[in-house]
Amino acid sequence: MTTQARLLVASCLLLAAQGVAAQYPGQPMAPPPPPPGFPAAAGPGPGPGQAQAPAGNWVTVERRALGGAATVGGTVVPVEEITFTAQMPGSVQFIAGAEGDWFEQGKVLAVLDESGLLAQRQAALAQIRTAEAAYRNAGVQYDRERENPTPKQGGNMMSQMMPMPFMGDDGDNKVHRGATLYQYRSQIEQAQSGVVAARSQLEGIDAKLKDTKSVSPFAGYITHKHVNQGDTVQPGQPLLSFAKMDQLQVQADVPTRLAGTLQSGAATQVRLDDVKQTVVPARVAQVFPMADATRHTVRVKFDLKPGTPAKAGMYADVMIPQAGGRDAGGPAGAEALPIIPMAAVVWRGGLPMVYVQDPRGQPRLNLLRLGEQVGDEVAVLTGLQGGERVLVGQ
Repeated sequence: MTTQARLLVASCLLLAAQGVAAQYPGQPMAPPPPPPGFPAAAGPGPGPGQAQAPAGNWVTVERRALGGAATVGGTVVPVEEITFTAQMPGSVQFIAGAEGDWFEQGKVLAVLDESGLLAQRQAALAQIRTAEAAYRNAGVQYDRERENPTPKQGGNMMSQMMPMPFMGDDGDNKVHRGATLYQYRSQIEQAQSGVVAARSQLEGIDAKLKDTKSVSPFAGYITHKHVNQGDTVQPGQPLLSFAKMDQLQVQADVPTRLAGTLQSGAATQVRLDDVKQTVVPARVAQVFPMADATRHTVRVKFDLKPGTPAKAGMYADVMIPQAGGRDAGGPAGAEALPIIPMAAVVWRGGLPMVYVQDPRGQPRLNLLRLGEQVGDEVAVLTGLQGGERVLVGQ
């Protein structure tokens, strides 16, 4: 039979099947057999959200308590982090690098334009020289008056031209000399105060010149660059954020009902939001003394060990030990959650998922948020309600 003849036979069979289906609506019809030489038609594929799961065993998800800890979301932050701000108005003259660049301690990271301050410094130096000259001159005048007193002025013309100390005016001359010396001592003190004021002005300008430079107080990385070279800034405006990445912490806002069990130095565990969902040990570093009046949470910081595979800004789950009465079938204070075997978890793009059997018996992938893991079992925070059938052992 030729190819054209085969296609004609297939078309006739399809039209006949459609006619029969129209006569018997609602009755599922089996597809007609393929003509000789044609492959069998493929069955319908999985619907939306369905997936072809490998072989395994279907188990029912149970809700029960697992361990004695609640999970609270937190963020990985550096222990030491500072933000440099502008201390004076001006333009940004220099930026050392970009986000992620490492710098050693004492390195200049940002510089503001200092030309105006340098001009003020030159003027302050000139004022210092003028004040010091006045001080020296006052000292010379005082020494001259003490060694060679100035004749008393006043009286008639004859007394001015021919002073006659033998006439009995020694008392008046002593008073005149004392007043003159006092006047010159006052000039010395005024000149000395002028020198101090000029030097203080110079020190203030030098302090402002130091404020134009942002110097790293420790070795670390630029985490955020708030301005660029050439930008104009005002006092208080952020320039750079700088952090030390050798020591990291997890910062979490813990509900007040859970924070009561936390004390400084207490050990716990943290699950990092990486591909492997790595669980690492942690220790309570600081419990804030006051709770947030709006969210009713207490901020707690947890120290991570050096070398932990975490990055600043990463999301992390903190295991908070619970206290209180004993729930039925579980540890003290533990919450009943859907529990699945770890063997049921599959990873797609770094995200935990599980095959769930839908009402038609087809496998469907559900995205999960995992909680505490104890042994070969893990609690599910979101993604399952309990009672579902999941595939294990794929």
